[in-house]
Amino acid sequence: MNVRRLMLTLGPGILFASTAIGTSHLVQATRAGADYGFALLWAILAAHVAKYPFFEFGTRYANATGTSLIQGYRTFGRWASWVYLVLTAFTCLFVMGGVGIVTAAFLDNLFGVSAYWGMNATPHVAVITMAGCVAVLMLGRYAALDTIIKAISIVLLVGTVGATIGALFHTPLSAVPPAPIGFDPWTGVEFTFLIALLGWMPSAVDLSPWISIWTLERYKQTGFTPTLRSAVREFNLGYAFCLFLALCFLLLGALLLRTNDLALPSGTASFAAGIVGLYTDVLGSWSAPLVGSAAFAAMLGTCVACLDGFSRSFGHGIAALRNAHVRSSHEQISLVVIAIGALMLIIGFPEDIRTLLDFGNILSFCVAPPSALAIFILVTQSSFPCEARPSIGLKVTAVLGFLFLSGLTVLYMLHVSS
Repeated sequence: MNVRRLMLTLGPGILFASTAIGTSHLVQATRAGADYGFALLWAILAAHVAKYPFFEFGTRYANATGTSLIQGYRTFGRWASWVYLVLTAFTCLFVMGGVGIVTAAFLDNLFGVSAYWGMNATPHVAVITMAGCVAVLMLGRYAALDTIIKAISIVLLVGTVGATIGALFHTPLSAVPPAPIGFDPWTGVEFTFLIALLGWMPSAVDLSPWISIWTLERYKQTGFTPTLRSAVREFNLGYAFCLFLALCFLLLGALLLRTNDLALPSGTASFAAGIVGLYTDVLGSWSAPLVGSAAFAAMLGTCVACLDGFSRSFGHGIAALRNAHVRSSHEQISLVVIAIGALMLIIGFPEDIRTLLDFGNILSFCVAPPSALAIFILVTQSSFPCEARPSIGLKVTAVLGFLFLSGLTVLYMLHVSS
């Protein structure tokens, strides 16, 4: 692929990466390292392998059919469109609530709003943050989203790699204590955290339709449709970016928190301060504004991308249900309603940030198996273009990934009921 074609293709994979590199990486991967050292490294790797086919299928389906996965769900029947809309409506508020409160917490920490007011101002900052994101998406739509995310990704990569290298020089890997005595990821609170970690690592499976939508939007923006191989390569670049940064944040949590027997606080502004402290402990206090800006940028990218993804999903879902064209008015109305609903949740749980995040993660994990199954059927059925169907190896990986996600979901249901 030459440089010009690469630049025309580049976009959906980076958008996906920005969506993923937020709460799952900046928060959950760091917590995993801080609480358990490297004991959950296998979980991060397993999640990326198990979910990969279902995210890749989003790019594959859009490139081969010129339609989104949401439109594909409609081929199962009208009921499938209703199920998708109901599940999306149920999950979007918790996802956006968790993403929104963390984004606002980093903005609060960056400018010291709570410290200045002498109170927890994060919910108020969340209102400003959500309003700004909605305004950007209303005015700029995909073009603005694409530009913002690419700039944020560069800042995030440079900052995270620099901090990780500094941490490795600061603390050797051999100094990281093992997991706590009696640690068992299959029982108790450890199992609950494992499911929460896997829920958004690298992202929720039910977000796969967003990739297909963003792929179509990119083709529309550039007027260029790449080959399937080129489109998949672009997605793989973003996915590799996700995995690399997940490992970086796990390292930072293990090297700088686990080694010093520190835990991340559960409050909003203090939580953000604890995350930023990871970087400043290595780079020095002078770097606090720069690091705070990078961390906020990472969460802002996730917040904007999630708002865009959910609003477009509702627009496409309604269009599929009615067998009509997607209307921008439906997307814009959905955008405003989602933002308001998320703010109501944030205001209702202003301090319990970790519980809100864990609930959203677990909810996403539990809806992963049916989402994965539906996507797998769409790209393997006889009506799907033969030349675009996944290879045997990818099919096998998808089946094993589905069994992995389904098995853990059943175990979690049994754990909750016991």
